[in-house]
Amino acid sequence: MNTGPSAVRERILVLCTGNSARSQMAAGFLKSYDSRLDVYSAGTQPAARVNPHAVRAMREVGIDISGGTPKSVDQFVDQPFDYVITVCDDAEQNCPNFSGKVGKRVHLGFVDPAAASGAEDEVMAVFRRVRDEIRQKFLDYYETEISRSVPGESDNTG
Repeated sequence: MNTGPSAVRERILVLCTGNSARSQMAAGFLKSYDSRLDVYSAGTQPAARVNPHAVRAMREVGIDISGGTPKSVDQFVDQPFDYVITVCDDAEQNCPNFSGKVGKRVHLGFVDPAAASGAEDEVMAVFRRVRDEIRQKFLDYYETEISRSVPGESDNTG
């Protein structure tokens, strides 16, 4: 398998509004599915920090996103990506035009868990539900689309 520094890697940008929950969780899952992927996440209006409930929800499934920082999509618009995946309706509608080459632009929408209110256990229940939806949709998309275009040995996921 060609996984050295010179290996051709699929470049993926996961895009949301705040880049604090859904896109961070989706990027975390994609990285966990295949270390050959070059995954980034960004927001159209980045938040100040990654949502601590998203960090906690991902930690519960063994993925650490605590080192993530919300980034603006503006820093990526001139870069090439094999996939630009929006995970919220606002980002899909306000996704900028990329001057860099974009192979596929895809929308996989999820409700915003950051909008959840109530007691801590109620808020975490929403984050867990959205996390699990993200995990399943992104795994399905990885297996049916992305893994088929990643160079190297087949991992026999299909």
